[in-house]
This record gives sequence, structure tokens and C-alpha cells, in this order.
Amino acid sequence: MPTDIVPIRRALLSVSDKTGIVDLAQALAAQGVELVSTGGTAKALREAGLSVRDVSDLTGFPEMMDGRVKTLHPMVHGGLLSVRDDPEHAAAMTEHAIGAIDLVVVNLYPFAATVARGASREDIIENIDIGGPSMVRSAAKNHAFVAIVTDPADYPRVARGETTLDERRTFAAKAFAATATYDSMIASWFAFADQGERFPQTLPLVLQRAGEDLRYGENPHQAAAFYAATGPAARGIGQARQVQGKALSYNNYNDADAALELVSEFRSGPPTCVIVKHANPCGVASASTLAEAYGAAFACDTVSAFGGIIAVNRPLDAATAAAITGIFTEVVIAPDADAEAVALFAAKKNLRLLLTGELPDPRRAGLTAKSIVGGWLVQSRDNGSIDESALQIVTKRQPTPQEFADCRFAWTVAKHVKSNAIVYARDGATAGIGAGQMNRLESARIAAWKAKDAADKAGWPQPRTIGSAVASDAFFPFADGLLAAVEAGATAVIQPGGSIRDDEVIAAADAAGLAMIFTGMRHFRH
Repeated sequence: MPTDIVPIRRALLSVSDKTGIVDLAQALAAQGVELVSTGGTAKALREAGLSVRDVSDLTGFPEMMDGRVKTLHPMVHGGLLSVRDDPEHAAAMTEHAIGAIDLVVVNLYPFAATVARGASREDIIENIDIGGPSMVRSAAKNHAFVAIVTDPADYPRVARGETTLDERRTFAAKAFAATATYDSMIASWFAFADQGERFPQTLPLVLQRAGEDLRYGENPHQAAAFYAATGPAARGIGQARQVQGKALSYNNYNDADAALELVSEFRSGPPTCVIVKHANPCGVASASTLAEAYGAAFACDTVSAFGGIIAVNRPLDAATAAAITGIFTEVVIAPDADAEAVALFAAKKNLRLLLTGELPDPRRAGLTAKSIVGGWLVQSRDNGSIDESALQIVTKRQPTPQEFADCRFAWTVAKHVKSNAIVYARDGATAGIGAGQMNRLESARIAAWKAKDAADKAGWPQPRTIGSAVASDAFFPFADGLLAAVEAGATAVIQPGGSIRDDEVIAAADAAGLAMIFTGMRHFRH
């Protein structure tokens, strides 16, 4: 039976990351604990003036094979796995002179960091730790009697020279999570990088909770947390620096991610502003300055922008920050912000300002996953973009240069609008957005109505759909959706094509004098 308090008489210390290990060893030595160590850890402790016993002295075998074989020995694992109150185990320990080990402090070879720095395959393989995980698992399994510490943050909890059963259980849980994460990173590297698989038979997926639980999920009766990917990953909302404001909610994370994904499409373009509400863009614009881009994006839908998420592709300046603070905004995302902008936002204590640094590459590879009952749907992320050589102008009339530019802009935005998606755009700004309807005709009508409403609110003589380009995320199954766009004043259309009624739709476009481009690529987003 496990006892509550176990005094630490012998500790085995073997760490790759030496942070804090000397201080811990000094505290243990002051309690009379015998220190056993290996390689670089033993060297660091001796340099600090501590008396250390080499593992090779404990096992009677030298470290060999470039350090690959040093702790894989019964004198180590017997001392870790023995059940101290089992007479047969005790007799075996006495017969073979195996001494108990009460504490193991291990962190593993830096496999993920080695991969991240672009090391050679040989170097990556050498940074797969074998002895470390074996000791971690042995000690964690026998946590009734042995404490296993894998997190330097826990060093102060064992420095006093004894552990409680509750502590050892906590350490064991963290230890098994650490080895699971480590093995997952190795399996992922072998599957994706080394073997070039797209969908391996087993998908290693280990996430790490970042911070405390969120206040709630989509609704107050749902619990929620944010988990960050382990290992190398693109910088996103979870890795951004929060300058101010209360903690992000579940919906904030979801909406902010949608805004960041869309604004990243313009990371090499002119100053661009994206406004998102409920994971859908409600206004997007590019202009000569961020402040102008914000004004044009806001004008697209001044109602939905209230309480929305704003993302920009340039460092925030004071003029843009002053404009943004004109209404209530939940989150602002930018690569950076100058001191004046930060000061202006500081007066809005509920506004969260997130600085991301470099925006993620919209063309990066990766997988997306969605849980369903009994499993997960996994797909490659939608990193598709327009291939100029693949575009087909299918109407009699060619688009003008401005129409072509507006088609490209509308198409980029439509990729990030929930299906069925219709986006009108003119002069580098959205004029109306129709999202998430069960049929494309209704999306076209809603987008046109929103454009008219925006014009009425702004006092414009006509909605910006007049002379606009319209993008559809998927083909028009009938000509009615196209005709709704014609009625709204669109003069150019960009869509994937591929309907059995393409000829009917093209004929309707020709009859209306439209220019129409087929992309050959669909962008459903559910």
C-alpha cells in the first residue's frame, strides 16, 4: 500500500534543459539526499561544487554507444519500479543490491527544437530520447513510492526533501502527458516530414492547454478551454501578445482566428482592414492608409461592426486607433502598434489588443479538423489561391482592369465567408456580403439589401453594388442568382464554374452585358 509521505533519500537527475537544476540539487543535498546523475547534468552539478554519483557507478557499466546506453539497466529501473512493501520485490532488491530511487528529475532531448531549426535527418534521429522516457514511465507507473518531475516549475515542490502521495499522483499525470506529447511529435515527424504522408493511418494529435479555462463556450452553459498545438506551428491568435483587455472568450478566439486568416491573405498587399462578426467578414477594404481602409470596411455594415473583431495587415497608427475607438470593438489584431495607438486603446479597458508579429502565410500547408459524433473529419486546409493562367473569361465581354481587380478582391473575401457566400466589391472594398444561406439566390439578395442599407445610412446617392464585381464561392446552379446580382448593379462576376447549367448562366451574363470569370476552384466554408 502506498504511504502518504515518502522521504527522498536518493535522487536521479538527468536533464537536457539545465534551467534551475543546480538550485534544486543544492536544496536536495542540504537535506542529505544522495545525487545520482549522467553526462552533462553531472558535469554541471560538479562545477557547482556538489558531490554527484555517476549512473555508471550505480550500474557497474560505463556509458556507451555515444551515450545511447547509460540508464537502461536493472540497477536503475529496479530502483524505480520496485514496490517497496512487496516482500518479493524487497528480497530481489536485497539479493541484487538494488537501491531505491525516490525522485527522478528528467526532461527530454530537444526533439521539437531540433526539427524546428532545420537539422539533418541524422541529427533529428539522434535527438530521439530513449532512456529518458523509459525512466519517466517507470517512475510514473510506480508513483505510489517514486516522484517523477518533468516540469522545472515543480522543482520547488520537491526541494524540501519529501513528497506526498497527492503530489506524486500529480507529477505522474504530467509525466505521462509529457511522454505522450514527445512520442506524438516524433510520430508526426515520421509520418508527415519523413514519410510524406498526407493522412497517416494514425493521426498523432497532442494539444496543450494554454492558460486557465475560458469563462464559457459559445453559450454560458458550455465549458471551454483553449489548447495550443505542440511543436512547430504558425503563429496565430493563441501565440499573439495580448497588450491589454480582459481574457479572450471562446467566441473571441473563433472570430479573431477568422479575422486573422482573412487579413493574412493581404499580408503583401496595400493597407487592409477586416471586420468580422460571428466568424464572417462584415466589411473588408484596402486603401492607401489603414485609417482609410478601416473607414471603407466599416461603411460596408456599420450595424454588424458594433462589437466586432478588427484585423489589419500593417502596424497600427494613432489615426486608425482613434477611428476604431469610435464604436465598441471586442478585439483588435495587428502585426504591431505604435505607442500612440497603444495609449489610445488603453482608455478602452474592455478592448483586447493582440499583436501577432509576422502574419501567417495563407498558402501554408496543414490540416483542419472538426469533431462529429464518434470521430473527426480531417482535411487539408484551404490554402488555394487564384492561378492567373487557369482563369477563364467565358463571356463575350472582357472585364476592364478595374473589374478584374475587384473580382480578385471579392474572390479573396468570399473564400472566408460562410457558404453559401456572395460578395460584392468595388474599388478595393466590400459593398455587400451575403453569408451562410441555404441557397445562393438568397445570399445574393441579402448582400444587395445590405449594400442598399449601407448607402441609405451613409447618405450615398446609390449603393456601392452599382458597377461592382460579385464573387460566388461556388457555381451558380441556376441563372437566378446571377440575375439578382445584375439587378443589384454588378457588372462583373467571378465564380468557379462547373454547373451543368453553365451555358444557361453564361448566356444570362452575355444578355446582361456582364464580364464573367471562371476560376475552376470552389471555396466552400461550413
